[in-house]
Amino acid sequence: MSAVIPQTPYRTVFSAKNNSTSAAKTTVIVPLYNYEQTIIAALTSVAAQTVDGLSLVVIDDASTDGSLSQCENWMQQHSARFADINLVAHQQNAGLSHARNTGFALCNTEFGFTLDADNLLYPRCIARCEQALTAKTAAFTYPTLETFGGEQGLRNTQLWSRARLARGNYIDAMALIRKSAWAEVGGYVPFEHGWEDFDLWCSFAQNGWHGVRVPEILARYRVHHASMLQSKTNRTHVLRKTAKALKRRHSWLNLQH
Repeated sequence: MSAVIPQTPYRTVFSAKNNSTSAAKTTVIVPLYNYEQTIIAALTSVAAQTVDGLSLVVIDDASTDGSLSQCENWMQQHSARFADINLVAHQQNAGLSHARNTGFALCNTEFGFTLDADNLLYPRCIARCEQALTAKTAAFTYPTLETFGGEQGLRNTQLWSRARLARGNYIDAMALIRKSAWAEVGGYVPFEHGWEDFDLWCSFAQNGWHGVRVPEILARYRVHHASMLQSKTNRTHVLRKTAKALKRRHSWLNLQH
């Protein structure tokens, strides 16, 4: 049974369907808030995917820069690439959790892939993640990520383990997620300073789902000081506060902060 997930008011800015393309299994979901410098590169990496059938939804979370207009112009030029493409705008800034939930609510495919507006996909990313998500009890797949910008290295290098998850998050939000699993656990739950992706993985584990790691570098994760993770989430007092909130929701966690 699916949980009731609150909906955030939005307006549709651009929408198009293309019946001449292959049916899509995946919708790439891109929350957008003041990323006019990177959104076009992110969308271009989506359009370059090797899968024929693909859908795209961008949720502008009340940006105050030129992000929304840039995105609309890009979609008008590239809509033929996608089976289904949508750009919606929240009436007011609601935060990342609500933006992702809006994206999944608009997703008419079996899977949704969450991509932040400052990150990039390699062309085979969606195809390989779809191929890996075969087990009926698997809620999501997560690829190995290459970090760039303020840091060079790899992320998402460890296999799924509920025991490891209990000690802290080691899986990035960039993942291919089964929509039915997202709906069953109630979607993303808002946290003041992030970690909504960690909470989602924990909710999957509690409901008997698991994740599957794809051992290939399939996407690029941008590290910069302006990100929420660097500027707010990883501060010690914030970590402690968020850890307590997570433990209230998932008593089996053993977070040391």
